[in-house]
Amino acid sequence: MHASEEFLRQITRRHFFGQTGLGLGTAALASMLGKGRIVTDPRGGGLPGVPHFAPKAKRAIWLFMAGAPSQIDMFDYKPKLNDLYDTDLPESIRKGQRLTTMTSGQKRFPIAPSRYKFTKHDNGGDGAWISELLPYTAQMAKDIAIVRSVYTEAINHDPAITFITTGREQPGRPSLGSWLNYGLGSENQDLPGFVVMTPSWTGRQDAQALYNRLWGAGMIASKHAGVALRAQGDPVLFLKNPDGVDAASRRRMLDSLGRMNARLHDSVGDPEIQNRIAQYELAYRMQTSVPELTDLGSEPESTKKMYGPDVDKPGTFAASCVLARRMIERGVRFVQMFHRGWDQHGNLTGDLPKQCRDIDQAAWALVQDLKQRGLLDETLVIWGGEFGRTVYCQGGLSRTNYGRDHHPRCFSMWMAGGGIQGGQVYGTTDDFSYNIEDNPVHVRDLNATILHCLGIDHERLTVPHQGLDVRLTGVEPARVIRDLLT
Repeated sequence: MHASEEFLRQITRRHFFGQTGLGLGTAALASMLGKGRIVTDPRGGGLPGVPHFAPKAKRAIWLFMAGAPSQIDMFDYKPKLNDLYDTDLPESIRKGQRLTTMTSGQKRFPIAPSRYKFTKHDNGGDGAWISELLPYTAQMAKDIAIVRSVYTEAINHDPAITFITTGREQPGRPSLGSWLNYGLGSENQDLPGFVVMTPSWTGRQDAQALYNRLWGAGMIASKHAGVALRAQGDPVLFLKNPDGVDAASRRRMLDSLGRMNARLHDSVGDPEIQNRIAQYELAYRMQTSVPELTDLGSEPESTKKMYGPDVDKPGTFAASCVLARRMIERGVRFVQMFHRGWDQHGNLTGDLPKQCRDIDQAAWALVQDLKQRGLLDETLVIWGGEFGRTVYCQGGLSRTNYGRDHHPRCFSMWMAGGGIQGGQVYGTTDDFSYNIEDNPVHVRDLNATILHCLGIDHERLTVPHQGLDVRLTGVEPARVIRDLLT
């Protein structure tokens, strides 16, 4: 059965029921409402025939560095640039490529070498050059695959983040997590299949806004959208009963609401009504599961120490990483963290070290924690942002400080865990970290590879919309990067 048939059947039934008045919509929903309640699907939803093949990973965590980390200062070592300090980037390298309006008017494009020391670390292969800013990440060189040749067409933050998370620069398409939730379903009916966190950061505070469409479901059923877990106050808004409403009253209200929605479905046949019922029921079950999930009191001190000193501060990246591991343990399909503050057009040397301190130890600890618990082999971990940063300086340049503009032509990411062969560095760039020299990886290729690790053929997971079989990787060619796979 085609992945979209269930939705189309719902639309078809709407017209049939509206014309015949047989009331079968109510009867159909009644089969889902035992004593007025939704009966949990033991499969956790998902589509028939998905996964398409045996997956290496069952779940995934994406540590998204929103704002674009500087690959030149972290992973893409370019020692020859030291001899080119404050010289103009050659036109033969820039090749007339478009620039943002923030630097297109500059009279010069002076080269800014990284001021940070790089060391080659043993990764079981040819070694991995990693900046002194990431001492903990360097310790897991054998666990991660560093990809230095990712690229995109988007040159500004919002379209670039939208592109890498949804497969299209324009808003409105389902996000990666929604696709996974749609195709694979959830393994825990008391928690969402897709959870989003936006931890605090210590670098540049005037960061770009994030929009909930980045974890939205687009034209897929709304129940597959990501659920945002908040750092302050109630973890999930409107989950707690209002004052004066006890659990029994809440249950009676939901049962009544379910019956009213069933009658509405009989009248109009909108499949979103069923999704609404399912979401209400999930929220009811989350009243118990979420407080237990977010209570880190049961975590051993040895585990907390591994994640670093910020682990007990709600909302930090470290605390969020522990929560991500706890979610994975409980069967949440996809966890995505958006760590902001990486947009360093100026004062890079003041802000970048702070950002790296936020994430370095905690990201390392997450991978090690998963490994120690036997979860890494079935959990895919992705680290990276929406694009890279320029070798030339934006604004004032000195040996000790500089800024970098947006650069979509190449940037670095790393992956670890289920389906990924750690201990490798994939792709190379030129001496200016400006153009890719070999093994380019488009963001579509990245998403195709992620889906593959989870047992999904990116060309077969589709939903009909406006005459197209829409998929995460779009209509242009995309390939699985098999050299990265185990």
